[in-house]
Formats: sequence, structure tokens, C-alpha cells
Amino acid sequence: MRALLLITLFVTSSYAQDSTAWLEKNATLIFHDAFEREEDGNLAKAIGNGWNSATADRVPQIKMADIDGGILKVSSASEAAKHAAHIHHEAGFTDGGAVVRFRFPGLSKGESLQLGFVDRETKGVHAGHLCYAILSSSNATLIDHKTGVMNLDIRARRQGYLDRKEKLPTDLDALLKTKQAVVPWKSDTEWHELILLTVGDEMRLTFDGKLIAKHHSEGFAHPMKRWFSFLIPNTVWIDDVKIWKIR
Repeated sequence: MRALLLITLFVTSSYAQDSTAWLEKNATLIFHDAFEREEDGNLAKAIGNGWNSATADRVPQIKMADIDGGILKVSSASEAAKHAAHIHHEAGFTDGGAVVRFRFPGLSKGESLQLGFVDRETKGVHAGHLCYAILSSSNATLIDHKTGVMNLDIRARRQGYLDRKEKLPTDLDALLKTKQAVVPWKSDTEWHELILLTVGDEMRLTFDGKLIAKHHSEGFAHPMKRWFSFLIPNTVWIDDVKIWKIR
């Protein structure tokens, strides 16, 4: 009953712009990291405080994450690792999300940031990828991977067309378009705060206090977001992360 009430308040109240104030009043803070420490080495658990990197051990000789002056500075060795830097932390909620202070430092061309939720215990989904927000230089995307491109059946069908560099069939293309929302957004090199929340089958992205994107898709309602994760193909600086649980 309380969870239903909170979801109703989220949609209808004056706090519907997804503010930190709303989270402080109605949700539970389950994790906070301001990165005020030194990291130890280059391997999977080097960042500390429960963070883990799914890619660090691929290139142990390359330092992809450095904590410097209270800032987590990520520089992905994507080519050497054959994968963008993937850094995650335990979450464990149905509804909830994260507040992240970040910056594109301007050290790489086309800097971007993908962040969202993973459940490696989910069957039928590649690597447990559930749903994400993706910030590129010119737009922001909310995407349901669970019932979209990471669904194993859809992934297998789609891959053949990609390999042959052919257009997707009309029905598949139409389906995948329903799994995402893309809005204009221009990146810069300043510090910003974003809030990414999933509430029921809705995902919402707030940027510096302004709701910039929301989308409904069934994968967003996955009952267990076990990990909060970053996927970083080049360079991003992260200053503060808070994970909030609504239910």
C-alpha cells in the first residue's frame, strides 16, 4: 500500500520533477559515495566501497579508473579491452534510482555516458542488461534493453541484419523504436547533476533539476534492479553517487 501511495505521489505531487528533496522525503538512501579516498591498483575491485569493474581485469596493465581529489576519473581502454569500461555497484530495488554528479572533461572526442540497471540473474537477456539512460554529445536516450535489443530472441534476429548491413525488417524496427525515447540534449564540460529513476514501467531523467525525458516500457518495471552501472566508452569524471530505493 505504501509503495502504491509513493508511486501516486511521484506522478501527481509537486515533487514530480524528480528532485532530491522528493527522494529525501519519500525514498531510502541505500548507498552514497563521494570518492574521498585513494584507490588501490587497477583490478576489478580497485575503486573500493563496493564498486566492481566487469572490464578492468581484461587489461590489468591499464589504469581505467583513478580517484583523484575526490573525483572518480574514468578513461576507458575500450579498444584494448574490446569493451567500454563497465563499473557497477549493488542496488537491489524495484522502484528507485540514482543521483549522479558528473562532468565530461573534454579529454576525448565524442564523450558519452551510459548509466542504468542490470540483473545478471535474469534469464533470456544478454548479460542482464535491463534499462539505461545514454548521454551523448547531442541527445539523451532512455532505453529498455530487457524487452528490446538485449532480449536474446530479438538480439539473435537483429544481429543477422547488422552483420549483413541490411535494414531491419519493418516489424522489428517498429518494435525497437517503442523501446526508447530520444530527446535533444547538448553536452559541455561543466559539472552537472542528473537523477535517473524507474517507477513502475516508467523511466525518468532529470538534469540539473529539470525533467528532460520520460518513457514507458515494460522492461523498466523489472522487479529487481540488482546493479546500478556505468558504461563509459571514453572519458567521464564522476564526483558523487547516491542510490535511492523507493520500494
